[in-house]
Amino acid sequence: MLRIENLCVNYGNIRALHGIDITINEGEIVTIIGANGAGKSTTLRAISRLIPASADSRMTFQGEDLSRYPADKIVSQLGISHVPEGRRLFGNLTVLENLKLATFARKDTAGIARDLEQVFAIFSRLFERKQQKAGTLSGGEQQMLAIGRAFMSARKMMLLDEPSMGLAPLLMMNVFSALKEINKEGTTILLVEQNARLALQFSQRGYVLESGNLVLEGDSKKLMEDPEVKKAYLGG
Repeated sequence: MLRIENLCVNYGNIRALHGIDITINEGEIVTIIGANGAGKSTTLRAISRLIPASADSRMTFQGEDLSRYPADKIVSQLGISHVPEGRRLFGNLTVLENLKLATFARKDTAGIARDLEQVFAIFSRLFERKQQKAGTLSGGEQQMLAIGRAFMSARKMMLLDEPSMGLAPLLMMNVFSALKEINKEGTTILLVEQNARLALQFSQRGYVLESGNLVLEGDSKKLMEDPEVKKAYLGG
């Protein structure tokens, strides 16, 4: 579904990604783990075309060359939605207004209504607060809304950047349970997460980045058993 080959990204004279290769199959949940500054968020931003990749990088989604698409068309035409770190909601708009804004490029009225019903079924708390301003929601509720907004964009693939950040353990598990449900509905998920143990428990496959280099990849369960992964990311 998504194939990344030799992905290189520079910030000025600093190379943030050194030619990484990643493949995501349809229906999978895949995670990228690594320390702060490893290049995890940069990878997602490059896929979303929010930052440029080097000319010799190659990224394709369902056979389409991502370099031919600006960031807004990545969402509206290809169906790749991005839940960024920090959520970035419209705080002065209601929950319902934030969700409806995500459908700006959609013409399928029945599909929009069906997806809205599904979001409220997965996140019942959002239904209870649908007329409340997004800026007044709790951190967990805002994360639910950010994910729900991505769901409303007729997504085929969802990119998530640190969805557990700032959440209490119970809310964290609620969010990840909801993501499991979204995946069962047919959405492929690529996840960046600082909580490596949770990310590997949640995903089927994983990639490990260190200083912009891909150093390990494989089945998530096997990665959890890898001595180096245990030592660096799992506390032993």
